[in-house]
Amino acid sequence: MTATPNGYVTVIWQTRAKAGKEADLKAFITSAVTPSRNDAGNIDYEAHEVEGQPGAFVIYERWENREYLDAHLGAPRMQELVPQMLELIDGSIEDGITLLRPFRPVQ
Repeated sequence: MTATPNGYVTVIWQTRAKAGKEADLKAFITSAVTPSRNDAGNIDYEAHEVEGQPGAFVIYERWENREYLDAHLGAPRMQELVPQMLELIDGSIEDGITLLRPFRPVQ
């Protein structure tokens, strides 16, 4: 992932809960949202459940720059959460990450 030309970084993370872990993953994500919003450099951090797909979640987050995102990902709190999250999700964390780069038409 790299910063956009405007400096900020937008990340979309999609994941699915392991069978029988849907409510546990939703509670886990819910508990992580507010601390992440309070991390330095966070612009936006929103968790979503995919309508009609129980256990499917999307997190949309924007950071002022890549350094803030890296600090968030490397925070001790996040390092503690990763093993717990891996017990709840189907697949890897990395597989669900998408980086968005904004663009605008030339005026």
